[in-house]
Amino acid sequence: MCGIVGAIAERNIVPVLIEGLRRLEYRGYDSAGLAVIDAGRLARVRTVGKVKNLMDALEAAPAAGATGIAHTRWATHGVPSERNAHPHVSLEGLAIVHNGIIENHEALRADLERRGYRFASETDTEVVAHRIHFHLQHLHDLFKAVRATVAELEGAYALAVISEQDPECLVAAREGCPVVIGLGVEENFVASDVAALLPVTRRFMFLEEGDVAEIRRKTVRIVDADGHEAERPVRESELSADAADKGQYRHFMLKEIHEQPRAIADTLAERIAHGRLLEAAFGPAAAEVFKRTACVHIVACGTSYHAASVARYFIEQICRVPCAVDIASEYRYRNPLVPPDSLFVTISQSGETADTLAALRLAKQSGYLATLAICNVPESSLVRESELVMLTRAGPEIGVASTKAFTTQLTALAMLTIALARHHGGDAEREQGLVTRLIELPALLEQTLTLDPVVHRLAERFADKHHTLFLGRGALYPIAMEGALKLKEISYIHAESYPAGELKHGPLALVDADMPVIAVAPNNDLLEKLKSNLMEVRARGGELIVFADPESGLQPSDGVTVIEMPRHVTYFQAPSVYTVPLQLLAYHVAILKGTDVDQPRNLAKSVTVE
Repeated sequence: MCGIVGAIAERNIVPVLIEGLRRLEYRGYDSAGLAVIDAGRLARVRTVGKVKNLMDALEAAPAAGATGIAHTRWATHGVPSERNAHPHVSLEGLAIVHNGIIENHEALRADLERRGYRFASETDTEVVAHRIHFHLQHLHDLFKAVRATVAELEGAYALAVISEQDPECLVAAREGCPVVIGLGVEENFVASDVAALLPVTRRFMFLEEGDVAEIRRKTVRIVDADGHEAERPVRESELSADAADKGQYRHFMLKEIHEQPRAIADTLAERIAHGRLLEAAFGPAAAEVFKRTACVHIVACGTSYHAASVARYFIEQICRVPCAVDIASEYRYRNPLVPPDSLFVTISQSGETADTLAALRLAKQSGYLATLAICNVPESSLVRESELVMLTRAGPEIGVASTKAFTTQLTALAMLTIALARHHGGDAEREQGLVTRLIELPALLEQTLTLDPVVHRLAERFADKHHTLFLGRGALYPIAMEGALKLKEISYIHAESYPAGELKHGPLALVDADMPVIAVAPNNDLLEKLKSNLMEVRARGGELIVFADPESGLQPSDGVTVIEMPRHVTYFQAPSVYTVPLQLLAYHVAILKGTDVDQPRNLAKSVTVE
């Protein structure tokens, strides 16, 4: 979940490291630091808090160097503090940054302490630093010392290492956490994410599991997990260097909410023609796989799990194909049964979510028909390791609370539904109708975004609230789940979601005048059932806020606020459309609460640890 940047050049690379950290800060922001080698000597600067604090420290005490590593941290081992911040150092000027978790760190620490090493932090990372130093004493080669160390590690790691003993060398390694090498002209770079390096290069190599790389100004050498020299393809990124700027918006989250119509249009572009879905968009083997698919199993985490939960309704109701949905961290440990001809689908914004990646790797050994990744990052591990792929084209999403990644995932899952329906009882006329509904989505979201001033005023009612209940039915229940998640993520208001029909089975006991109840009410087959549930709330004195279709028949009254949504929103469109005001509500409530909208406490964007 943390961010790594490293560089080796003839110039001072501190500005490159700082800019890289700034671009990765969404991955972790409880501390930041860097280490550089200048004139053969290692200098290190670390601060608690955000990258701005590190920049201030460097302004007060400048550091420079042509070889260096940097890190922004999301704590796993050890509280946020300067002594736990990266880089960590060992003896004789060896410094290391690390993402991931070393599961056998306690045994390694005990062995190192017996050998006389002293620890200054509570982290598992410092164990790795000392272990590399230990091997370096015998091997006298930094690359070999790192390889000897990673052979002893159990767990997940992305490493970048420098040492005074070889100041023109940077060593990187990966197992379970992403590492990318950026290629320049007589200078090279390393990072945990392409976005960190876009200002300095567009050419990248991606380390694979078990790889260790020796990076010098003019050369890159990679050895794989078996000890063999390895060639990794050079890829050119399509992302632009300014894709991660806020522009005119106050926060990335608000920018990304407003980018959703364009992101959905981009996700649909070149994948639909003449009223038909181009099935090959999922991969050349997609048609044969979908034809054989008798069951779908979707695995994801967080917001992506909510998208998967919407897709279950789509796939089962439209395709009449059984669909199971699992949270990745649970799927990994429940020894699931795999029905014949099951398609395994993973969903992840980053493509590096540790539990989802582990679930994919388990699934590939479990007899599934094929694997499909729905992901926003083309260079990610999830994409590279899946047989079929649907890229969501949301562009970089910097705000920790996912917005445009979610609605583009819904769009990709809608396309998957159409593709499966083609082979499971669908006809051309029905497909054309569903495709038309997707094409209409960007305009519908543009229309929905005009509710921003209304939602802004509504948010004022939450300034003194501590609890909120979200309700939905059918495919809108996962949207209620997503609305509750957004509110709790960035405003720190306790929020729960329930299927509206479950109110009488317990949650109704919580309802009173101090607990707003938010409902999403499109004009669908479940509307009358939902109305009955809402009356149960009103009868207990609960304050109701309903986002409703204008033809729903719901009217504002004492204790009931009705916000009219766009007209004629269909079943296929409603999840995406009704998501938008819930995102805006969470955003405006967070502003009123004075929280950090883009970087909420205790969270990070890319969850690369279990």
